[in-house]
Amino acid sequence: MRKIYIPILSFLLWFLIIPTPEIKAQTYDEKIYEAVQWRLVGPHRGGRSAAVEGIAGAPDTYYFGATGGGVWRTDDSGKTWRSVSDGYFGGSIGAVAVAPSDTSIVYVGGGEKTVRGNVSYGYGIWKSKDSGKSWEQTGLKDSRFIPRVRIHPKNPDVVYAAVLGDIFKPTPDRGVYKSTDGGYNWEKILYVNEVSGAIDLIMDPNDPETLYATTWEVKRTPYSLESGGPGSKMFKSTDGGKNWTQISRNPGLPEGLLGIMGITVSPVNSNRLWAIVENLNGGVFRSDDGGKTWEKTNEDRNLRQRAWYYTRIYADTQEENTVYVVNVRYHKSTDGGETFTSHSAPHGDHHDLWIDPNNNKRMVIADDGGAQVSHDGGANWSTYMNQPTAQFYRVTTDNHFPYRIYGAQQDNSTMRIAHRNEGGAITESDWEVSAGSESGWLAVDPDNPDVVFGGNYGGLLQRLDHGTMARRNVNVYPDNPMGHGAEGMKYRFQWNFPIFFSIHDSKVLYTTSNQVHRSTNGGQSWQTISGDLTRNAKEKLGPSGGPITKDNTSVEYYSTIFSAAENPIKAGVIWTGSDDGLVHVSKDNGATWENVTPKDLPEWTQINSMEGHPFEEGGVYFAATSYKNGDFAPYLYKTTDFGKTWTKIVNGIDGEHFTRVVRADPVKRGILYAGTETGMYISFNDGSNWQPFQLNLPIVPITDLTIKENNLIAATQGRSFWIIDDLTVLHQMSEDISNKPFHLFKPQDSYRLDGMRRESLTAGTNRPGGVLVYYHLKDEPKDELRFEFYDNNNKLIREFSSKAEGGEKIKYSLGSNEFNWNLRIPDARGFEGMIMWSGPLRGPKVVPGDYKVKLIVDGVAQEQGFKVLPDLRYPSTQDDLQAQYDFLLAVRDKLTETHEAIIMIRKYRDELNAIVEKDARQKRRIEPIIKQISDIEKELYQTQNRSGQDPLNYPIRLNNKLAHLNVIAGTGEYRPTDGAEEVRAEITKQINIQLTKFREIESNQISKILNIEEMKTELTKK
Repeated sequence: MRKIYIPILSFLLWFLIIPTPEIKAQTYDEKIYEAVQWRLVGPHRGGRSAAVEGIAGAPDTYYFGATGGGVWRTDDSGKTWRSVSDGYFGGSIGAVAVAPSDTSIVYVGGGEKTVRGNVSYGYGIWKSKDSGKSWEQTGLKDSRFIPRVRIHPKNPDVVYAAVLGDIFKPTPDRGVYKSTDGGYNWEKILYVNEVSGAIDLIMDPNDPETLYATTWEVKRTPYSLESGGPGSKMFKSTDGGKNWTQISRNPGLPEGLLGIMGITVSPVNSNRLWAIVENLNGGVFRSDDGGKTWEKTNEDRNLRQRAWYYTRIYADTQEENTVYVVNVRYHKSTDGGETFTSHSAPHGDHHDLWIDPNNNKRMVIADDGGAQVSHDGGANWSTYMNQPTAQFYRVTTDNHFPYRIYGAQQDNSTMRIAHRNEGGAITESDWEVSAGSESGWLAVDPDNPDVVFGGNYGGLLQRLDHGTMARRNVNVYPDNPMGHGAEGMKYRFQWNFPIFFSIHDSKVLYTTSNQVHRSTNGGQSWQTISGDLTRNAKEKLGPSGGPITKDNTSVEYYSTIFSAAENPIKAGVIWTGSDDGLVHVSKDNGATWENVTPKDLPEWTQINSMEGHPFEEGGVYFAATSYKNGDFAPYLYKTTDFGKTWTKIVNGIDGEHFTRVVRADPVKRGILYAGTETGMYISFNDGSNWQPFQLNLPIVPITDLTIKENNLIAATQGRSFWIIDDLTVLHQMSEDISNKPFHLFKPQDSYRLDGMRRESLTAGTNRPGGVLVYYHLKDEPKDELRFEFYDNNNKLIREFSSKAEGGEKIKYSLGSNEFNWNLRIPDARGFEGMIMWSGPLRGPKVVPGDYKVKLIVDGVAQEQGFKVLPDLRYPSTQDDLQAQYDFLLAVRDKLTETHEAIIMIRKYRDELNAIVEKDARQKRRIEPIIKQISDIEKELYQTQNRSGQDPLNYPIRLNNKLAHLNVIAGTGEYRPTDGAEEVRAEITKQINIQLTKFREIESNQISKILNIEEMKTELTKK
């Protein structure tokens, strides 16, 4: 296939001459531009879930909580899922619970239990009284992480929550909480200490006053995970949580330090408990006396590996000896926990399981691919390829046409996905796995978009040629670090280390460890061009995961370069930001480096993203996070003098919306976009003020942003990729728009591409083909709103009106509006009952060139110009495309002429037959005329066709043959073939013969009987 690359030289040169006007302090009412909506690109490939729930008695209904992506519900057993939390809350979900006594009541706890390196918190307890249609926040706002919610089986107002709390710092907001008024007020009923929270909570199905809970001493820092300590304990209450007895040291349970623990009770026998325990001598333990004594039944490490990430256990609802443990695979025992068999759901890494109390074959499982449903005990599961809850670390694009979006999906693979297509939705066929794996950056060769470099943990750096599918590993220093801490590494490569091509030299590829590395030969060799640009904090470079179970995947490697960027207008200026809070700059292409860290930036703050200033040689922006230090404040900075002075730019951003990314608009100076843990912000004045830019985007962590062709693409942690298709509306903002009766924005130049926007629960939303026109209405039109489109000769080629019918009718509302014209001129005219076989009547797309749109409201007009751009996949010249247009226009016009003749033939025939019915004496005169025009109709159209498949039986006639040339010559962007021209000429000739016959009969015979001029006038009006 021919590859298309978009040149960037002229784009970069444009930067050098752009004026630099003064930026005014300005914010704008979102209602002016809110029609500029976010579009879900996808993929519909599930991301991690840690919470699932079903409903007894509703076999097709289930819920799951996404880590970052809110709450989802299915009513068809997992065939489709829809978000039920959008518009109310989002973020990471740790627990979902449905009240057994009233299944319309649902409680949700925010914050995932799977506290990995990219963990996201939640927003307390939310409650729905109508099965997820609406929600209210009911408390525990500062809890951060709620792994379990349990509801009394007979009283939905009695609710318990296991609160893990803020895993990043000590806090008293931990333990088990109880509400007796439906979640509106909460009482802490179990508390261990400020570093240990509740991780598991079980209610005896036979006695709701009997509760079991486990607490977990856990802490995440920027450089480590610590699982286990004195605060990890197991408890039992027999009075609804008023009093608790510690049972974690009861006979049979392991001695020594405890970590995370899961517990379950059999609904068949309340005395039978199982626990899975993180301990040097841990494993699965069973009690047959309600927790008084225990025995270890299994210590298989497959059940307890990577304990902090799993450690959940579930009693079967109907079989006393059956118990499940979830881990990389899920494991089932039918002999009381002595032996387990391993099983696989569609995705690995399982975190939660719900089993129907009345039917143990019916279950739903949560894993790193979302949620899947089984009705046969796990023999078969629903798919996870229908959930747009992917977590992406970074986002980039390529120079293919149309361009593609790249990112690494946590718990899955990297991918590249089309940002648009010419169909109705973006489906699985529009994406493919790319280089590297789940945690890496991706960098696409600017000169060949089939060549991609991708990273992964362990310092893996892989080159993939999509054209040949040839892979090559080109690690800077291929020393496998797995299981080791960072202290012994020659180069410290973080789990998510930067990889990027130079803006100024497409042969130069950069990557970073704690140093900067550069290759000019595709990774065959690497030059290290810096010293250690981090704090090199020895005390923070040890193994992670302890004190019981180490977990070293390089996600906790610290003192690394976490972000880097070049200045786009000054070659040789390179910036780096470390995860321990240092900013460095080189002005001489890496020969020397200067520490220019802002003096007021807190130590140990992670520089998460850097953006070279598009208009200042010495400028850069960066976004930093300190949430793993327990600080959720936003940190955005800018400089224009190579870091001599810095300005903190966070005014208007919520104080707990910590910032992950900032990007500068490359076209409009002063427009900035920021992605935070809780959504999007925009600044129109270079960061002096920020305002929300959420629009229709769900509440979800924004991990990265990139801008391509005036499109803004967002990578999210839990809702896949989203895109805004037209930033030019924002470029045109001014103070007077909201005061004008109406305002027409200049449309973005648009490619000659097809495509339809169809909403789907299982596929991404496509960009519609053609041009998107945005306008703002302050006042309701008194009479008519109309769009008129003109070519460069000021010839009207298409119009739409609020008074029109069908597809020409404009629907609008007060405020911001979007209108889409597909670039096609009006279709050929059809007639009622017409059956065609591969014979569309569609009008052709206009040729590339300059066009104008005019918005007319109650006779007052505004107009804007725009360009139609060629489809760059085709080699055709402007002359070729003009020839195609002229050909298709001729086909359209001849079809219209033909069909209008058929319409008149039918009208004349009806009128003539009516005359005969009234006066039989006219039969002899009129019947020959009717036969003649009917014969002409049959030559023009196959009148025997009554259904779509009839043309297989009754051969098509001239109009269908001509219309088929719309398919032949209208496919692609080419000059019509000589064969097509020959066929058109021949069919047109045959049609003209019939039309000439008809007009002679019409003029010489019918006009003497009927008022044909009046009838033609009526046809024209229609």
